[in-house]
Amino acid sequence: MTDSAPLSSGSVAVVLLAGGVGARAGFGRPKQLVPIGGKSVLRWSLDAFAAHPAIGAGVLVGDDDVVAAAGPLPASWTTAAPGIERQQSVANALGALADWSDDAILLVHDAARPGVSAAVIDRLLAAVAEGAVAATPTLPVPDTLITEVDGVAGDVTDRSRIARVQTPQAFRLGALRRAHAGAGDEAATDDAQLVRRLGHAVATVPGDARLHKLTYADDLIILSALLGGGKAAMRTAVGMGYDVHRLVPGKPMWIGGIEIEHSHGLEGHSDADVALHALTDAILGALADGDIGDHFPPSDPQWRGAASWRFLAFAAERVAKRGGRIAHVDLTIIAEAPKIGPHRAAIRARLSEILAISIETISVKATTTERLGFTGRREGIAAQAIATLELPEN
Repeated sequence: MTDSAPLSSGSVAVVLLAGGVGARAGFGRPKQLVPIGGKSVLRWSLDAFAAHPAIGAGVLVGDDDVVAAAGPLPASWTTAAPGIERQQSVANALGALADWSDDAILLVHDAARPGVSAAVIDRLLAAVAEGAVAATPTLPVPDTLITEVDGVAGDVTDRSRIARVQTPQAFRLGALRRAHAGAGDEAATDDAQLVRRLGHAVATVPGDARLHKLTYADDLIILSALLGGGKAAMRTAVGMGYDVHRLVPGKPMWIGGIEIEHSHGLEGHSDADVALHALTDAILGALADGDIGDHFPPSDPQWRGAASWRFLAFAAERVAKRGGRIAHVDLTIIAEAPKIGPHRAAIRARLSEILAISIETISVKATTTERLGFTGRREGIAAQAIATLELPEN
């Protein structure tokens, strides 16, 4: 194998890693499927690689649900199963490229970085074509760096010798194969580290701020701005929702996305989560996008017994597709029983997961009607919600 073999059209393959669950983001679904600007985080990378003329094939590493949700794959792409760790996922993808020459160039990219640009791909390919065995994009560290122990600031670290590493990373395929074959049980957070262990230098090329990684829920706001292309100013929109469901014996009680032990449950076509229904209507109202019955009619048997978090997640996705964000939600549950107070923290946490927003922007309250009316007689439970959105100006 010649590590400095020249680059030719179609001699580049891509491994796109989409096997993680993204637990730290708290989205309640794989973070690579969260929408930004009308398409999923994963689709941003797929489209960028598909549009590059030098790329001849690719391997999408993800489970069956992720692969199905990704949509049509580019021509000459295949799939591979994810491993428990990132390293195993890459190894599985290398197996799918067994018929590719060691001289080929391989790009390895984390799907959680949707802002792939042709310019970064070109810089990486040029570095490897000019003789580097491996190359990685990096960005300088703008902040002052310190050591910190038990909440006390320590010494300043010289940031001039530190850089932020991004993906995609580029490799001569043979070198990456040898690196993985010799890794054994030694773990690495990226493939460039494995190649360095073989004694190869890893070239660096200028990265791109748009390659910001989606790790936490607030990163979605940053990425929406970075990938939005300087869209128009935002406007505030407020929507209100209200819902009521009857209490009946012998059914599970779902309120706010969690199950609460109680003698009665709520009657309805779906799981009758009165709180999520009110909040879904509030978001749809702020979008001027109808109500929950328009999108999930009770006459449709497919929604019988459905989990109401799906309705709320749908409403949140409608916000993202409009290029907006959910700034704040305020939910009030009106019931004599069960007592909501002991479950308030769990409901807020669950709403944070479903809506992919910070828990600090979620208010959950409970009240009674002083034993007046149908809620006071314990015949049913009501909920009202207000959602505040930020949407692009038309």
